[in-house]
Amino acid sequence: MIKFLIKGLLRDKHRSLLQVIVVAAGVMLTVLFYCWITGVMGDSINFNAKFSTGHVKVMSRAYAENAQQIPNDLALLEAESLLNELKEEFPEMKFVERIKFGGLIDVPGENGETLTQGPAAGISADLLSPGSQEITRLKLKESLIRGQLPEKQGEILLSEEFSRKLKLNPGDEISLISSTMYGSMAISNFIVSGTINFGTSVLDRGAIIMDIQDARMSFDMQDAVGEILGYFDTDLYPDDQAKKVCSLFNEKYKDSTDEYAPVMVPLSEQNNFGDLLAYMGKMIGVLVFVFVLAMSLVLWNAGLISGLRRYGEVGVRLAMGETNGHIYRSLIVESVSVGIAGTILGTLLGLILSWILQEHGISLGNTMNNASMMMPSSFHAQITPKAWVIGFFPGVLSTVIGTMLSGVGIYKRETAQLFKELET
Repeated sequence: MIKFLIKGLLRDKHRSLLQVIVVAAGVMLTVLFYCWITGVMGDSINFNAKFSTGHVKVMSRAYAENAQQIPNDLALLEAESLLNELKEEFPEMKFVERIKFGGLIDVPGENGETLTQGPAAGISADLLSPGSQEITRLKLKESLIRGQLPEKQGEILLSEEFSRKLKLNPGDEISLISSTMYGSMAISNFIVSGTINFGTSVLDRGAIIMDIQDARMSFDMQDAVGEILGYFDTDLYPDDQAKKVCSLFNEKYKDSTDEYAPVMVPLSEQNNFGDLLAYMGKMIGVLVFVFVLAMSLVLWNAGLISGLRRYGEVGVRLAMGETNGHIYRSLIVESVSVGIAGTILGTLLGLILSWILQEHGISLGNTMNNASMMMPSSFHAQITPKAWVIGFFPGVLSTVIGTMLSGVGIYKRETAQLFKELET
């Protein structure tokens, strides 16, 4: 019976063509929007993970309570042994040390007098050790505008926007005025090796990047570190896995009363990213619901039009003794076939468009000038395994709902009226 119905659909395009086109269009948009939302959220999370949060972050308990203030006086001590412990306990992850800091950049003149000054927010990472992946992780090569990357101790990078304000060029000397881990004033001299532009105003207003050993010397933080970031071997943040790792690590220190004891926090519990992940899930749910509703209404109307066209066919089938329920069920089977065909076509089209956006992306740098959080300058779609199947739910369900609504009229046909129609 199913084979017979499918042959009928293939031979009579008027019974299926419009429905297939509607389903394919709806599924294509569903897949495309899903991949785009996933990509935008993924790019934002990935960008913040590389620069700020990691997939997990290890801090002292006191530091974690005041993390927004970057309190290096509450930094982790004995950082080297803790780092080795983390690498041994979680070999599937990569752990890196970071020190964040703030300070005042002072540009001296020929006689040592101050020419210009500006506030800076800095990140120190392992830029000079052989085999370090920090330059790649922070995309410093791609972000370099003038000069070169640091090649030795005492060289730093400034954001291009910041260097223009201070009228600095690669090779110029600057002084960084800040404070040590113990609260005393720290003044260190550096050479600007190059300038960078990340494309996000939060970083480009006053960013300074230096090697972590320079930071330790400047802020008197030998064998100390503000944060240790952990990364899984994937760009997609695995929240369940991250929470499991944090639970295992924190279990060892749960009975400690030391405020400097380490604590591990997943990305989803930092900077309100948990709300962002929940929002993404709700957006995808709303997206699927909207398309199911919209396509059901369109297919309902299409089914009514088709029902009028097939009015005589239904009447003959009823007159020959076929029951209303059997005809109704056969129409639903037809709709499932149409839904599957439209879904496959729409999914393929949606994945092709998503792949184009995944490879090339869309630059939104000009709209990010006033962003209050770190966001990349360009966004890409992200094709995930779920993208291959997410279209089947709205595609098939909307077709079936549309057919069920439009097919109700079958039960209103009266046998006496049928014979009168056949006589005329």
